[in-house]
Amino acid sequence: MTRNPRFTKRLLTALTAGLALLGFTEHSQAQELYLTGPLAGAPAVRKLRLYRQTRLEIAPAVSFSLLDEYQRTILLGARLQFNITDWLAIGAWGGWGGLKLSTALTDNIQDVNASRRSQAAACASGGPGCTGTLLNQRLTEVNLGPDLKDQLGSMDWVAAPQVTIVPFRGKLALFQSVYMDTDLYLSAGPAFVGITERKNCNPCANQFQTASRTAIAPTAALGLSFYVNKWAALGFEYRVLPFSWNIGGFDTAGTGKDNQFPDNKITDADQRFRVNQMMTVSFNFYLPTQYKVSE
Repeated sequence: MTRNPRFTKRLLTALTAGLALLGFTEHSQAQELYLTGPLAGAPAVRKLRLYRQTRLEIAPAVSFSLLDEYQRTILLGARLQFNITDWLAIGAWGGWGGLKLSTALTDNIQDVNASRRSQAAACASGGPGCTGTLLNQRLTEVNLGPDLKDQLGSMDWVAAPQVTIVPFRGKLALFQSVYMDTDLYLSAGPAFVGITERKNCNPCANQFQTASRTAIAPTAALGLSFYVNKWAALGFEYRVLPFSWNIGGFDTAGTGKDNQFPDNKITDADQRFRVNQMMTVSFNFYLPTQYKVSE
């Protein structure tokens, strides 16, 4: 049997390396370090201003609806909550929709609607050249009353109990000269929304009355508080209120495949899901007027 000297050399080298590794292997152990000196046991932050902890917050607010198709709503209201800790609070937010402003789209639709109705009235006696005008009038008689603004859906009031958490806080520098204590908060809870929208009808020709109902929906908000002194802050908040309603008072569904085609009547099927969005500006007061300071 012939031996291969290269193979024998490689085998001896591998065995030697393996024995060396086994002979010099050590066990590693974790060692607990103890901090000594003046920082031993010290908290991460000292003398922290606790603007929220165990304080009652009263915040008059104005809320503006966003991305409206037919009508903008301005709600006058407030937020009232008790801050259990500096990062957790319970309370409620609400408002009354006292001011409603129609959009340019609504004004343009109403201009066309008024023109068609005026032409239809002039052609009621059967004058020549009125066939197209009367046809347009019949095609829109279910969806457009004398004044579009009278059939639009609106939010009349909102009341929302909620829980608030404050995950982040710090300082905001303005022009590198003015520093404001700031926190970012999240709020969530159920909302009760008073709605006015077009009343269900069948048949609906010349029927454009409205009715009120209460919708229940989830709500969530993301906000910033800028503390201007020991007892007051300026707040900005973005809020969503998702629910279904008929904002235009139009017949858009009710028959055909998946009830996606008009059926010449107004029912709950004509309601459409919307993520209603709002921006709120508030001025927050805190009681007692003196905040606490951590160790």
